[in-house]
Formats: sequence, C-alpha cells, structure tokens
Amino acid sequence: MQKPKDVNTRGTAVRPSVQIMGTSASATSQAAPFAPTHQADHQGNGMAEHRRFLQSVNIRNSKAKSIITNKVAPVVITKNCREEFQIHDKIQSANYSMGRISDLLPEHYLVLGEFFMVQDVYNRADVLNTTKSHGSPNFRKVKGNYPLFGMGQPSLSGFKQVLQRLQIDGCEEVIFICLREEPVVFFRSDGDFIPYTPRGRENLHENLHDLDRELSAEQIELSIRKELCDFAKLSENMFYVYNDIEHFKDEPQQVQILSEEDIHVTEEVYKRPLFSQPLHRYYRLPLPMEGAPLEETFDAFVNILRETPNLSLMRDSSRPLPALLFSCQVGVGRTNLGLILGALVFHRLQGASKNPRHEIQKSEHKLDFQVIQLLISRLPKGQQVLDEVDDAVAMCSEMHNIKNAVYENKLKLEGIGEDYQIQGSSTKGYFLQRTLQSLERYVYLLIFNAYLHDQYPQAFPQNFSQWLCMNAWIYRLLASMDSSELSAPASLITDGIRVLVSSEFLATDLLSTAKEMKVANFRRVSKMALYGMAQPNSEALAVVMSYLTDQRRGHSTILWLNLQEELVLEANGQMFTPREPGCLEQPIPVCVQHPQQLQEMELALKQDVLRCEKWLEVITEQDKQMRMFKTCHTIEELFVHQKSIHPGLSYQRIPMSDCCAPKEEVFDHLLEAMKSSLAENPKCAFIFNCHNGKDRTTAAMVIATLTLWHINGFPECEEDEIVSVPDAKYTKGEFEVVMQVVRVLPDGHRVKREVDVALDVVSETMTPMHYHLREIIISTYRQIKMAKSEADAQWLRLRSLQYLERYIYLILFNCYLHLEKKDSWRRSFSQWMYQRYRYNLPLILKTQAYI
Repeated sequence: MQKPKDVNTRGTAVRPSVQIMGTSASATSQAAPFAPTHQADHQGNGMAEHRRFLQSVNIRNSKAKSIITNKVAPVVITKNCREEFQIHDKIQSANYSMGRISDLLPEHYLVLGEFFMVQDVYNRADVLNTTKSHGSPNFRKVKGNYPLFGMGQPSLSGFKQVLQRLQIDGCEEVIFICLREEPVVFFRSDGDFIPYTPRGRENLHENLHDLDRELSAEQIELSIRKELCDFAKLSENMFYVYNDIEHFKDEPQQVQILSEEDIHVTEEVYKRPLFSQPLHRYYRLPLPMEGAPLEETFDAFVNILRETPNLSLMRDSSRPLPALLFSCQVGVGRTNLGLILGALVFHRLQGASKNPRHEIQKSEHKLDFQVIQLLISRLPKGQQVLDEVDDAVAMCSEMHNIKNAVYENKLKLEGIGEDYQIQGSSTKGYFLQRTLQSLERYVYLLIFNAYLHDQYPQAFPQNFSQWLCMNAWIYRLLASMDSSELSAPASLITDGIRVLVSSEFLATDLLSTAKEMKVANFRRVSKMALYGMAQPNSEALAVVMSYLTDQRRGHSTILWLNLQEELVLEANGQMFTPREPGCLEQPIPVCVQHPQQLQEMELALKQDVLRCEKWLEVITEQDKQMRMFKTCHTIEELFVHQKSIHPGLSYQRIPMSDCCAPKEEVFDHLLEAMKSSLAENPKCAFIFNCHNGKDRTTAAMVIATLTLWHINGFPECEEDEIVSVPDAKYTKGEFEVVMQVVRVLPDGHRVKREVDVALDVVSETMTPMHYHLREIIISTYRQIKMAKSEADAQWLRLRSLQYLERYIYLILFNCYLHLEKKDSWRRSFSQWMYQRYRYNLPLILKTQAYI
C-alpha cells in the first residue's frame, strides 16, 4: 500500500475585513527587500513556481496587486487591498492511502484510508420500477388513507421530482426523514448529482455502519468530501468511482472534481430543494440495518413530533395532516420501519385507517414468543397495543413485513440440524442473531406504541428513554428475549451437536470440601443455619443431608433452593450439563416462566439419553471420554428420593441469572420461600446451590442473611474501619452511582452498611475463593485496560456494571425489608420497586458510573 508524502490541505481563500493581514508575509509595513545573493536563486525559483501555480488556479490578473511568498504559501493581495488569497500549492502530511480492488484494476486513493466509492443504488433494486415515473426507487404510499410515503435513495433531480409528485397529490406540508446511518456523497453527473457510498474491498455490496460513534454521518460526509477534493488535486482533478461491481465492465469510472461544488453531501441534496418550501422540513434519523433503533433515536423521533404543531392532538383539525416521507437506501427495511412508526403516530391522531379491513391483509403467522406474551400481559391495554402494531405492519407491508421476517428467520433457525461454519461463523449463531434482531425490532414497536398511548395525550412530557426508565421491568423482560432453548430438541446431545460437561470440569473445588462432603465449595455462614455449595450428585446429597440432620446440628426442617437456570442431569452417578463443543465454559441458560419447564426439559433429555443406547462424548475433569449411560436422574428425582429418607426436606428451584442482579421476581420467590418455611419452623435451615457454589449461591446467601436479620434481629455493626489502600472508597463500595442511590433512600447509609456487613459475613466463609462483590466490581473494571481487544474490553465493562447493579439491588432490597416490615412484606419487592421508587431511581441506575 503506497502512501504519498505531504498531502494535506487544500487551497483556501481568506477575505479579511482589514486592509493588511497579519501573516508572516505582510506583518511589517516595510516593502519587501530584495533577497540576499545567496538566496536569490532559491526564492526566484519559488516565485516562478508560485506564479505558474497562480495561472493554473485561474486568478484574474486584474485582481492581483502584489504577490508575496514565504515558506507557508504565496499570498495574493488585490488592488483595492480588500481581498487576500493564501494559496497552498502542496497538500501536506495527510498520509492518504492508495489501493486497488484487484490486480487487474488501477491503483488509486482510498476514502477514509481504506474504502472505495461505489454507486449507491443498482438498477435491480428498484422492484416497483418507480425511478423514472416518481424520481426514486420503490416510491410508494401505504395502504389506507394516511399520508405516508416511502422510497429508496434518489438523486438530486429525483428528489425534486418526488417533491413535485407530492405537490400534485395535494401535500401542503411534508416532513422528510432520511433514515440512513451510513455516509453518502453525491457526484455531479450530466446535470444531476448521483449518490455514492464508501465500501470495503471485502464486501463491495454492503454499506458501512458504525464508522465512528463520536461523529455523525453528516460530519463523516464532510470529511469524505474534503478528501475527495484533495485526491482530485493530486490526480489532475479526477477521481475513480465504481458503477458496476458485478462484472467490473469499464471500471473504474473517472469523475471530474474541480471544487467542492462538484460534490454534494446529503444535507445539501435534501435541504436546498426544501429551502423555498416553508412548510417542508428535513430530518436525519439514523436507523440500524438490523435490530431495533437506539433509545436516543426514538427520542429524536419524538422531538420531531414535538416540533410539528400539525402532529399535536391540539392541532387544527380543518388542516390536512402533514405528509411523512421516509427514505433509506433501497426503500425496504429501514423505510418500512419508519412507515410503521408514522402509521402508529397517525393512529393516535386520527384513529384507525378508514381503509376497509379486508383490503389490509394481516400476516397469517402468529408470533408465539414468550417475550411478546409477557409484554402484552403487563402493558396497559396490551392487546390493543398489539393489534394496532399488527395493523400498522400490515398497512406498510407492500415491500417488507416485519412479522414475516421474524417467522421466517425462526423457521430457518429451527431447520438447522448439525451446525456448520461459513467463513468462520456459526450458521446457527447467524440465524439466531437474525431471529433475535427481527424479534427485537417488532417488540420495540410494541413498546413504542405503548409509550404513545401513555405520552401522546400529555404532549410528551417524557422522552421515550425516560419513560422506559420509569418502566424498568421492560429491560428485564428484554434481557430474556432469547427463548430459543425452550424449543431446542432433546436429541441435541445424542445427535452429537452438543456435549455433556461434568460438574468436576466446571466447578473447581476452591474450598477443598469435595473429599469430606463429596461436593465442591460447601460452606456455612457463621452462627446461622445458612449453607451454600456447588451442584451435588446423589452421593453428595446423601452426605450433606446426613451432616445437617446429625445429632450435632439436628436440623429437622431444611429448605433446599436450587438456583440453576441450565439443564442438569445425573448420569452414572455424575452430574452433567449440556454445552456447545466450542464453548465449554459458556453456560446455556434456559429462560422459563415456571421452574417446572426446566424439570420437563430435563426429563425429556434423560429419556433421550437412555433411549439412544450408544456411546456419547462427555467432558470430564481429566479429558474427553466416551460413556455409555445406564442410569440417569433429573435433579428433582434426586430430591424426591432424599425426601423419602428425610421428611423434613423441602426442595424448590428458583432460576437465577449468573453474574448480574437477580430479577425482582427472584427476590420475591426467595423471600416468600423463606417466610413460609420459617412460619412452619423458626429453626429451619436453608441451603443454596448453583453449578459451582460461587456466584449465584453467594448472592442468594446474602439475600437470605439480610432476611434472617430482619426477622431475628441484626448483629451489632462495628464502626467503619479505616482502609488505607489505593482507591479505598471503591473497596468500601462508595461508587458514585451507589452513593447517589444511598442519598435517595431513607436512612440510606445504614441500609448500605448492613448490606456491606452481610457481604463480609458471607465472604468470610469462602476466603480461598477471593470472591467479594465490592472488590470484584472494581477489579473487573481495572482489567479493561489490559484487554486484548475492544470486544474483550466491552465484555469486561458490561460484567463490571452487572456486578455493580447486583450490589445496588441488594441495597434496594434491604431498604424494602426495612420499610415494608411493618406490613410483614405483603407487598412484593417487584411491586415496591415499581410503585414506590419508580420515579426516584431508574435514571440514576441508567447512568451507572464509578466516579
């Protein structure tokens, strides 16, 4: 890759308001003296070069009074001394890159250091064949009577034709919204300006996304235009572009660039034709190619509604509605999403479209996803919200149907048998991502419509992002959107697609308890009937139960709480869990509404393993092995057997997510289970386990410790000790966001101190693990600086924030226990979070920070 030297700035014209400029060439009032003899040749040659350059830039001789040179650039001062031009004849130090698509094509300069300029829209993209008749590809009006229009990317002349078409159709007010997130520039061609986009060599058919999150598309377009002008000056006012990327016939093409006016950016193409139309407005609302828009994008759309009086509920009903015109590259995916948003807005203004219902055919596919069912069940007027979105989807479905896209991606995902790799990527992973992205887009439409129901009548006092914070339960719901495991066949193990991984491989026995107790990381909270451990097999379960019920401890009533959300099976006396062969350390959580679903799936897995009667590959502590399983048991079956021996044993499964804050419902289930058991026997013992007895087990033990302290009384809390270590405030949990929450809560400092004591008490039982929630928050954060890649850094940042969120939720739960104790916690923690602190905490939690 060749990098030319000294290629930086273009020539600039400066028009000062004073007669004499303060440049290095004109700083003194004296006339320029003759150069000394030893400099004469050098300056004479420089002057000759500058004069030749002035002729090349075509400055009229009648304007020039004098020409003064220095080491920077020649300066031209006009006769009336009112204008001064500083000319740069060299473009310096830009380190522009050069490259070629193939060895058969010429080398030329690359935009932004690596990209080729490719014609934006190819002819076959215009499925509706409207470029000639309407000015843009795939121009259309939605079904029904709403003034909603969509289209692909037009040229400058094409956009003018579109505006004329809307005027003919009687549209007095037009709000045009460009939905493109990628940069687009327009080259002059035959009296028009044609759109081109930068694209990478590896995929010339795909536009660029997320080039620089700190720069807007408009800023990137301006940078590209500056580069293109520089390239042209270095290449005799020509630049190479590509029109045919299928066959590369007669490619690349040369375009002439004499000045910036030969290149337009998107804003110029759209705003200039609208300048003489006071009722027409232009906005850029970048939407992603796949998945749901960002919350700030929804906020920007809401701001458009606020700025448009004719879209207010208080609008003059005698005036026609403004036309909403949406555009992306080819007018399909993102344009379709924009049209649906517009349809939902018009529905709130005018009610349902007057188009006969039989003319708008809804998708025949019912989206039977758990996340949709739960969302609709909790949203006010949930079914109405769903029906309105489905009507809008059908109304705008001429070129694309969001619901059909979800359904088809789901079918493709379910149709994959044995997973295989394409260009290093998992096919199953690819279609899972596509399914989740299309589902996320549909779900966010439901959420946004619910927002419109709530906020439109009030003229949007809250942005969409603020409203979501006030309904934080939606975030929890979205986190469990991937319910693909619910439909995963039980035969994945016996078909060899997944492997069984033993508990010994997954759960390192850091506390060295396996030898005595037959289970890893067994421990007890000091002076309390609280125990934690990894997942026990039938032998370990018998040993632990004998230990708890012996004469020394004498627990007659025991509640065992299993926190696993993965499938677990005992086979030949050893505990196993299914994993992907390439990601043995990565758990496969199953998002269920009821724990019984996990039991049913484990039972199906057991039956399939026993039925197959063949050797299966398993991963043990030592290595890969082949095993023939003669006996299999589900976890529940193991506890049913123990209950027949120890009648005082009760078993519940409360799935908890790893490494993050438990859901509010998990707090509710744990509290209710403990209250019920203590009501029967105040001396009941509580045992918690997850797969390794570390993360989830510790969180649950802290919750149980706080609960028992509220019921039986708190121990004496010592004064805060002085910690003399670097960043001591973080070791003490004094993160900025935590302290903001503490300042909001009644008696917040005491509430936090009690949680800290509970964390210390539980962590004392597991010192060899070096696992303490407050410390792991900051230690994980510090690892970001040593991350090997940006992906690793993002993962560490997320993990640290998840631990921080868990810490905050423990503080909130302790505050709830204090405030609701007088009513014996009749109101659940979920209800308390939603009702009492709905308006005080969500925005604080969303802006989580360390300092």
